[in-house]
Amino acid sequence: MAAPTALRGAERDELGHGRRRRRCWGRGAVPERQSRRGWLRPVGAGDPRAAKFGFSNITGIDYSPSAIQLSGSIIEKEGLSNIKLKVEDFLNLSTKLSGFHICIDKGTFDAISLNPDNAIEKRKQYVKSLSGVLNVKGFFLITSCNWTKEELLDEFSEGFELFEELPTPKFSFGGRSGNSVTALVFQKT
Repeated sequence: MAAPTALRGAERDELGHGRRRRRCWGRGAVPERQSRRGWLRPVGAGDPRAAKFGFSNITGIDYSPSAIQLSGSIIEKEGLSNIKLKVEDFLNLSTKLSGFHICIDKGTFDAISLNPDNAIEKRKQYVKSLSGVLNVKGFFLITSCNWTKEELLDEFSEGFELFEELPTPKFSFGGRSGNSVTALVFQKT
């Protein structure tokens, strides 16, 4: 179960479509006025894309030393020096991790939710940990293949409000259509 990580820096690409001006990273979009300091996202899979998009001073966490070692190998191979990696369990964080503006989750909440040992309590602890590391008005981007928009709204109803639903691939089957994943941006209240 990978745990979120920290990203700090600025992005290069910018899109403006008449609504809010946004700078995009991966699938997520962050309002231009939002500082790029103190991002939090899963790095356990060794995904260095944020650094390639101009973010700096990135801190990645995972509870698995092997995942951190794998991420370190990928980061070294890619020649990225602005990523720090730490072994941390997101459900039992040290007090050193706090003050982030963005948290990006690409599967950690799903993994925690599927844990057969007290999943409900672990989901509550996840929300508590998230609230502890994220600044007020900070953003939480979640991509889930197990939860619908409505279910995620319910899970993160305390202390977070929906900021935006991000577009995801759609599919049709048996005359009905839907999404294979849900991607939402919450803002901490």
